[in-house]
Amino acid sequence: MSADYAETPITASLPLRTIGDIRAALRSGQGFPGDQEAFEADLQRALEASSETDLNAVAAVIVDYRGRIRLYQDPDFEIAIQEGLDLSAQLKQEGPRA
Repeated sequence: MSADYAETPITASLPLRTIGDIRAALRSGQGFPGDQEAFEADLQRALEASSETDLNAVAAVIVDYRGRIRLYQDPDFEIAIQEGLDLSAQLKQEGPRA
């Protein structure tokens, strides 16, 4: 991955500040396949494991899926994935190093 790619800011078309924002983005197809269902399951598990004074697990789920949605929206994401796949194929062709 190039330094230019790592420094590219990622902007989202939706604010993604609330659980409702995350759900709306996932319903509109702004996530990876299966993310809508996985978000609900992960959120439910986090809620069940949380106490009324410690919602860190819930916050972690929100942050994770917000990041996934932003990655999905990033126009350079597929390019970066392809670069990684190309590099992996090249390394496999070169074979093990002695």
